[in-house]
Amino acid sequence: MSIRTTTAVDYVEDVSPGTGALPPRAWYASSDAASLSLNGSWRFRLSPTADAEDDSFAEPGFDAGHWAQIAVPGHWALQGHGSPIYTNHLYPFPVDPPRVPTENPTGDHLHVFDLPSDWPSDGGTVLRFDGVESCARVWLNGTDLGEFKGSRLPHEFAVGHLLQPGGNVLAVRVHQWSAGSYLEDQDQWWLPGVFRDVTLLHRPAGCVLDFFVHASYDHTTGEGTLKVESDVDGRVTVPALDIDVATGESVTVPVEPWTAETPRLYDGVLATEGERVPLRIGFRTVVLEDGLIKVNGTPLLFKGVNRHEWHPEKGRALDPETMREDVLLMKRHNVNAVRTSHYPPHPAFLELCDTYGLWVIDECDLETHGFVEQAWRDNPVDDDRWTPALLDRAARMVERDKNHPSVVIWSLGNEAGTGRGLTAMAEWIHHRDASRLVHYEGDIDCRDTDMYSRMYAFHEEVERIGRGLDGGTGKRRELPFVLCEFGHAMGNGPGGIADYQRLFETYDRLQGGFIWEWIDHGIKDERYGFAYGGDFGEELHDGNFVCDGLLFPDRKPSPGLVEYKKVIEPIRFEGDAADGTVRVRNAYDFADLSALAFVWSFQVDGVDVESGRLPVPPLGPGESAHVKLPRPPEAGDGETQWTVRALLASDTAWASAGHQVAWGQFPVAARPPVRVVPSGAPRSGDGRITLGPASFDARTGALMSIGAVDVTGLRLDVWRATTDNDDGAPWQSDVRHGPAWRKLGLHRMRHRLDAVEPTGDALTVRTRVAPAAREVALATVYRWTSDGDRLRLTVSVAPEGDWTVPLPRLGVRFGLSGAADRVRWFGGGPGEAYPDTRAASELRRWESTVDGLQTPYVRPQENGARADVRWAELGGLRIEGDPEFWFSARRWTNERLDAARHLTDLVPGDTVWVNLDHGQHGIGSQSCGPGPLPQYFLAAEPAEFSFVFSEVG
Repeated sequence: MSIRTTTAVDYVEDVSPGTGALPPRAWYASSDAASLSLNGSWRFRLSPTADAEDDSFAEPGFDAGHWAQIAVPGHWALQGHGSPIYTNHLYPFPVDPPRVPTENPTGDHLHVFDLPSDWPSDGGTVLRFDGVESCARVWLNGTDLGEFKGSRLPHEFAVGHLLQPGGNVLAVRVHQWSAGSYLEDQDQWWLPGVFRDVTLLHRPAGCVLDFFVHASYDHTTGEGTLKVESDVDGRVTVPALDIDVATGESVTVPVEPWTAETPRLYDGVLATEGERVPLRIGFRTVVLEDGLIKVNGTPLLFKGVNRHEWHPEKGRALDPETMREDVLLMKRHNVNAVRTSHYPPHPAFLELCDTYGLWVIDECDLETHGFVEQAWRDNPVDDDRWTPALLDRAARMVERDKNHPSVVIWSLGNEAGTGRGLTAMAEWIHHRDASRLVHYEGDIDCRDTDMYSRMYAFHEEVERIGRGLDGGTGKRRELPFVLCEFGHAMGNGPGGIADYQRLFETYDRLQGGFIWEWIDHGIKDERYGFAYGGDFGEELHDGNFVCDGLLFPDRKPSPGLVEYKKVIEPIRFEGDAADGTVRVRNAYDFADLSALAFVWSFQVDGVDVESGRLPVPPLGPGESAHVKLPRPPEAGDGETQWTVRALLASDTAWASAGHQVAWGQFPVAARPPVRVVPSGAPRSGDGRITLGPASFDARTGALMSIGAVDVTGLRLDVWRATTDNDDGAPWQSDVRHGPAWRKLGLHRMRHRLDAVEPTGDALTVRTRVAPAAREVALATVYRWTSDGDRLRLTVSVAPEGDWTVPLPRLGVRFGLSGAADRVRWFGGGPGEAYPDTRAASELRRWESTVDGLQTPYVRPQENGARADVRWAELGGLRIEGDPEFWFSARRWTNERLDAARHLTDLVPGDTVWVNLDHGQHGIGSQSCGPGPLPQYFLAAEPAEFSFVFSEVG
């Protein structure tokens, strides 16, 4: 029999939440109580195990002058000590709860500070930690204060009796792994450290301790009822409402309600004998009524995102300006809701949501996803020993954030299976705060939750749920449905979100969803630009699955965010060219259109020729009106269309006047056909064939030049560098097209020349394009004609054999001189688009450089296609499509793009490779969700398409 010795670090593996910390309370800033930030440069020592060093560093007088220095807040692994680790759900240590490895990186942090000379001597003082991963033990001036777990949650200690005027020694020992790590398996980088603020807070005698602001709104009377419960008696004043009442007393007055669209806050003060605390009060009522989530009597439609906290250099140590940047970007892209995946955010983020207006699902610091590997055996949420830790996490979230009007739903956590601990959390939250609803996706029968929540449900299932045909328990059928995660924004995509939005707007029960996720978690790295899983030598990792956001790591919007903004825009336009009107519909839940200005413009061949203001009335939510457009100007035989836009009429807190909120386009006259009447025959000589302005190789029929423009390698192309969504997730049972394409060999097609036929007025080149080892092929015929100045290519494609998969793309590819740079086109833009990601593609004339056409996905993949292109000009060539085509150009081949793993692998060559595509396969969301819908498949079927080439005059 072996005996395990009790050691001084046994608390690391203790399932309890810790010892010594004060009870949780509301987060607030005092008007007159002193505070001292302890953020800054701290001394640091890293040890390989939890018990490698003794505790002597915590004693006053310890000399840490030879230790390293790191920034607090911060993660030591991002400051040259150890390395980050990324896993999606696998625990990066053996699963033996609550045990953790002996190899447990432990960071000793030391900070010496003086009190300000005017630091009050009365009352008490607390030491506050807003976030430490994953387990910390704290000493002040040699006294052990206790230890705690719950990385993304606040912990406070009473320290007033230990402070001295100068030379205070704060020592914090942080362990990377602990029993708490089993509760924090949250699809993110494992990054230990003191990553949120450390603050000393004076607590005057008679100060405010904890308080709960209850501010409800009755939409039938327009009145709000305020009651502030406080641990310490005091008075509540709200000057704008002429309120002055004692704590615990209710008062009802007419108010303007708070919503995410109209975030009206009233400034107030809670005053006790020893302290005044500012209040920011938003009156709103959240209920589950008629099977719907309603705020102020109105059902919500969430147009949301899941937001991890992330900065490419600082990790989860976010500064206020970065948090504000996130909120402003959300507002400017029509996002109205945030799920704080998968933990409560820095409290300052919720203040920003209150101020600027965002609905918040506040999620607890809980995920045990790794236990799925053993069929959830030993899952802590179904083990009574862990329930106190779960309840502690729920309480610290609710108590900290309960006074934020933006928080409308509490979430128990994420992907933690099911169990008694979750039920205990739900019961506690419902009892503590009946003014909000409770969410948890894993509760499939909705035993503990107030809504039916799912991740990545396919479109057809979502429609069945909307129609009430999904089955399930009686309770579940009566609840609203929310997609807490959908539209997996990994790499190029997500596709199909417009199809989801149509469902949300069709069925009342479907109350929207939250895109996964807000930002790519790439780490800035000189080797790769941005690093992802595996780039730091991790034993286990999930690659670039950590880069699945609507923002690139540097917070530049991806095409996915631009698409989402268009899909969820709050104004809908429907044009009718026959009677010259546009129907304008207000898709806001609460706001009217008085804050917007509407403008129209009339385009001829993609160029504005006239514009003006559109007189749209201030429609209320859900209202619509038909508005007369002016008489269109004469346009000859050009292609014409209307464009209407909704702009901010004046500056707001989140954007300047003129910011575009929504837009729509409506055709008037169609594009005239592209005609090239053959007027000459091919001529042979000197090993070449000439036809109009073009020269061909007489043996192979390959195009060599058009006028003075050299062209190389023009031939059929069906391959694209697979996207993350093409490749799909390995756990998915349905067909993943990327692997199927590779298995078939579409990335290594061979081109057989069958005939070169310069006859009549055409040069015809017959080929067979097929992969090695397979019987399938594409019989491809290139037919060239010319009117003397222009050159027309007609490509005919006939599949041979049994094609069981769609094509990645279908078109031609060729090379131009590397000097080609400026690109002009008439078509969709300004950014990329694909069959199921084209809502934001605006038809007009655009310009770019070749480099500007590229989308810098952290893992390189197919990108940069422009949709509905009528013509494009590049490198001295003008290319017209019949019909319209997809256009892309890059300084590397598709094969080199496919082989690249980081942006730094892409080195420009001497050739610009141009793709003119008749078709592209859809994108979908199969990196975690469904693939493209069938209507976006590019079937292998007979096709014919043409391009007209000419030199730019």
